[in-house]
Amino acid sequence: MAVLQDTYATNLTSAYAGMVANGEASNRISRTCEDSAGIPFGAPVYRGSGDHGCTATVGTAATFLGFAIANETAALLPGQTADRYQQYDNVAIITGGVIWVSATGAVADGASVTVGKSGGAADGIGSTAADSTHIAATGWIFDDTLAASGLARVAKR
Repeated sequence: MAVLQDTYATNLTSAYAGMVANGEASNRISRTCEDSAGIPFGAPVYRGSGDHGCTATVGTAATFLGFAIANETAALLPGQTADRYQQYDNVAIITGGVIWVSATGAVADGASVTVGKSGGAADGIGSTAADSTHIAATGWIFDDTLAASGLARVAKR
């Protein structure tokens, strides 16, 4: 019998953006992706303009829905990017629970989660105080401490 695989990674990846972190109780909804560029896994998701629609375009605290859950079984067509929902896909969104996201900058365990917009857009998902360029992800906190940008768990319990 032929050997199909004879080498293995010594360090397996512990997580990826959009991965549900554990088996804690969570709430999940689905909406239709309105963005032509798609919505990346682990990205903040906002209410879209259409009924049952959603977008990754930063809105307001009132339109914030949650974070996009990764879908490893999503089929790709030529020219599409992996690790994101495509336009018109049903997007799984976690509105409460624990999920891995790509945090920008240092964050502390228990710090409130904010999302940068306009002038603060480069801040991405972080713990900068909510202000005119940072939207509060109400009820969400970091479940990890990071010294620099990287994967971190965010939780809403």
